[in-house]
Amino acid sequence: MPYRAPVSEFRFLFDHVVGFDEVAATDRFAEATPETVEAVLTEAGKLCEEVLAPLQRAGDLHPARLENGIVRTSPGFDEGFRAIAEGGWIAIAADPEFGGMGLPMTMTTAINDMMSAACLSLQLAPLMTQGQIEALEHHASDELKALYLPKLISGEWSGTMNLTEPQAGSDVGALTTKAEPKGDGTYAISGQKIYISWGDNDFTGNVCHLVLARLPDAAPGTKGISLFLVPKFIPDAEGNPGRANDLKVVSLEHKMGLHGSPTAVMQYDSATGWLVGEPHKGMRAMFTMMNNARLGVGVQGIGVADGAFQHAMAHAMERRQGTSLHGYSIAAHADVRRMLMTMRADLFAARAIALACAVAIDMGRATGEAEWTARAALLTPIAKAFGTETGVSVADLGIQVHGGMGFVEETGAAQYLRDVRVTTIYEGTNGIQAADLVSRKLADGGEAAFRMLDEVEADAEAARASHGDLAEAVWQASESLREAVEWLVAQDDMDQRTAGSVPFLRAFARLLGAHFHLRAAMADPDGPRAVLARFYIERLLPEHVGLLTHAQAGMSGLYAMNLDDLAA
Repeated sequence: MPYRAPVSEFRFLFDHVVGFDEVAATDRFAEATPETVEAVLTEAGKLCEEVLAPLQRAGDLHPARLENGIVRTSPGFDEGFRAIAEGGWIAIAADPEFGGMGLPMTMTTAINDMMSAACLSLQLAPLMTQGQIEALEHHASDELKALYLPKLISGEWSGTMNLTEPQAGSDVGALTTKAEPKGDGTYAISGQKIYISWGDNDFTGNVCHLVLARLPDAAPGTKGISLFLVPKFIPDAEGNPGRANDLKVVSLEHKMGLHGSPTAVMQYDSATGWLVGEPHKGMRAMFTMMNNARLGVGVQGIGVADGAFQHAMAHAMERRQGTSLHGYSIAAHADVRRMLMTMRADLFAARAIALACAVAIDMGRATGEAEWTARAALLTPIAKAFGTETGVSVADLGIQVHGGMGFVEETGAAQYLRDVRVTTIYEGTNGIQAADLVSRKLADGGEAAFRMLDEVEADAEAARASHGDLAEAVWQASESLREAVEWLVAQDDMDQRTAGSVPFLRAFARLLGAHFHLRAAMADPDGPRAVLARFYIERLLPEHVGLLTHAQAGMSGLYAMNLDDLAA
């Protein structure tokens, strides 16, 4: 079915829900006028509808493959990537000094959402490059910036990140890849990396890998890790791809979904690399890229949710089965209507949370104010986890809406679920995001969380006159979450916090979703957004009660059963 880019939805969110006007009012982003936003989003929407969406099924049915050491990408992906690159869509938020547009991350977030909905397998390629661009902007030497950034921003070259090894997944500190100084300012990188998204392709002139490795004098654990830029082809004196570096794609993973996106096992055999940032400070540099990617992955989930919803909605409107007082298509049946409303309501909530996170990132960059930076840090794990969980749940409901046809591959409904499932795992599993939320993100004593809750409650108070029952429900939920934050902060044993961290994160997301839905209802009091807000606040927000009970149970009972009994 055709994909429809939700440009008007983004404009509503920008104008009435997530506070984009504050971003546009800063000196740094003064060019992000309403006219510019409208033009950029409209053109990006056309690209997604007309160029990328037709590639969705091609990538699934004709996966990327490895032939004689060369990665052959899915039909049409080369033209699709060129269209992305030529339109300047890879790095609209990048530094104008190197060819970027310098526009807000909020706009990039909206564009990544649309691209993910249209064709997630291909969207992964520019997302990886975006993260590398940001890491180089913040940590690379002037020489590396001058050589690599213009080519990455233009799409002539692409970027990846190489963290994981067979024995070092979430425990990055266990990696064994080595970096030996060569005496000329470069390093010999040796080791194997796995799960490298878009580790190679046949449509860019070079593939630039950011690789975590250890110098000979490195300390054990994450404190001894350094970051290196290792290109597929070593640039010559003119900055063009020269001789092949000593690296190769060993194999491509056979995956549940994302068949059009080659996930590579990479082998480095004394490959030439350049240090990015300071020795032994690689994790700091890599986290710049990973934090960018975590928001981006959350948005991938949201985009897939939108694609799955549109797919299911079209089927529900056309499919006639049984009878109903409200019409003959299955969209009129109560349970189908429940599923469609849930899909749409969660999609709005997740999208608003991600955009609010992007606004905080932009405001932190534009103003340098610590409170904005802290808000961005607080919202990043919530945006990643809830965005990807929404992708999975909406795609799953999409199959259910299709009934038996959802289980048949020809309808395309199952692809959304197969493609999006991995997003809850990569860039830090959602369990890791939740643990980060209750540990590092509450290390300030909960100050950033309390400021967020103060804003939620202030908005609820303002909404009492026109939406009294909804405002009261949001205010009460906020108070419950405040008590949970206070309980978590009081726990000295971090295991007590992490035992209930996943339900706590979801409860926080549920509240933020209600907060943004209430704002939407205030802006559209007699329209469909007010109806959707009532559905979310009355039917989905109450989930937070059970979640917070779970969150504050701590370790009680969690380890009471021994493993032998658990396995019996």
